[in-house]
Amino acid sequence: MNSEDLAYSPALEQARLIRTGELSPLELTEVCLERIDRLDSQFNSFFLVLADQAREEAKRKTEELATRGAGADALPPFFGVPISVKDLTPVAGVPCTYGLHILRDRIANVDAGVVQRAREAGFTILGKTATSQIGSSPFTEPRGFPPTRNPWNPDYTPGGSSGGAAAALSAGFCSAALATDGGGSIRGPAYCCGLVGIKPARGRVSSAPLGERMSGLAIDGPLARTVADAAALLDVMSGYIPGDPYFLPDPPATFLEATQKPLGSLRIGMIHEITPVGTVDAVGKAAIDQMAQRLEALGHRVEPHTVDFSTLIEPMITVWQAGVDMGVPWIFLDKLNRWLRGRSRRKSGGDYLRALMKIQPAARELAIKLSAYDAILMPVYLHHTIRVGEWRRLSAPNMFEKVLNWVAPSPPINATGQPAIALPTQLAPDGLPTGVQLVGRPADEVTLIALAAQLEEAYPWSHRAAINNGGQ
Repeated sequence: MNSEDLAYSPALEQARLIRTGELSPLELTEVCLERIDRLDSQFNSFFLVLADQAREEAKRKTEELATRGAGADALPPFFGVPISVKDLTPVAGVPCTYGLHILRDRIANVDAGVVQRAREAGFTILGKTATSQIGSSPFTEPRGFPPTRNPWNPDYTPGGSSGGAAAALSAGFCSAALATDGGGSIRGPAYCCGLVGIKPARGRVSSAPLGERMSGLAIDGPLARTVADAAALLDVMSGYIPGDPYFLPDPPATFLEATQKPLGSLRIGMIHEITPVGTVDAVGKAAIDQMAQRLEALGHRVEPHTVDFSTLIEPMITVWQAGVDMGVPWIFLDKLNRWLRGRSRRKSGGDYLRALMKIQPAARELAIKLSAYDAILMPVYLHHTIRVGEWRRLSAPNMFEKVLNWVAPSPPINATGQPAIALPTQLAPDGLPTGVQLVGRPADEVTLIALAAQLEEAYPWSHRAAINNGGQ
């Protein structure tokens, strides 16, 4: 297998090759670091590459593997496999900037729970991937950093706020990625970059030890190139840590095992229009209609469905605005975040609590309606991927309106706490990936993953980005 094929092979396959001795952790890490060094200046997917640390750790793991011999089967599931960590997630001993240039020298003193679990699973951390400033935007162009670009076409965004994670994975710089989703920040980048992204059910993944600032709307989740990789990474990330404000019991079987679960005929609701925002564009409609045909060909029943998110929009904006106010001096914020913080500071603590009180019954009503189906087929975004800097010159209010209209299908699923998975479908006429999201019943990632795996097996997706680098 040449280095290009190895870089794009599934993380689970890479782990198998390491266990069988066909590949060493150091060889695999060097493949990723060489690609980052050679290509990432085009895409700016990493804020920080931990090359020396990753190389040293991979060397230690290679030496450990040599001493184990027949004991290699007892290795952690992803021993020696390289992973990236979004720069909203602390890694002890290295900076955590939250997309704020002023925090470039701010060193985290603790690993996030998901980082600790990734280490325990054997992953080698390659570095911190780019995020939009404070994770507030669906494009990754934070002030003070170069914009992150889409490996399929660098004129376009890889999405946000996990844009760096998606770009790095799509470019073959890492094997899997830790990301976060507070309103589509995993699903959107998966859509833009032709990846699989899971927003887990609320309570599935711990936010320990620091907690989260969006009252249960945000959660960590996996980005991967295959459904099985995403499922296996969710297994690694999941589970209660004492003190968690939200938590779910572990499922009876692993999420990776769910990829082999047989399915009967499921009832699928299909959504094209988001009231009161609008209807998905022609590219998105084609992706949904194609996926509906595939689902029906697999024996599932697809029925048109409508949703009204009207009662959720304003209170979710209030919470979103409050999440921007991290005490960072106004001068260091970008245009949109300055405006959002200004709006937030005109609100009181009572306004925030009343917004939460509005979100909860509205989300409960929406979850009840959506749960009439085994899964919901719907857009990730209402229109196709935008260019880097496309909205840069707009006023902050106009930019915010554009953002809301683009991401409208995703944030309400954060409000309900239901699991969702973004799946790639086909290439649009402009050569960029398209995709859809499937939303599951509350706490039912198992059915969602089983359905996604069934679709992937029947209709395989090419996971390689079209990088014009002469390597493909």
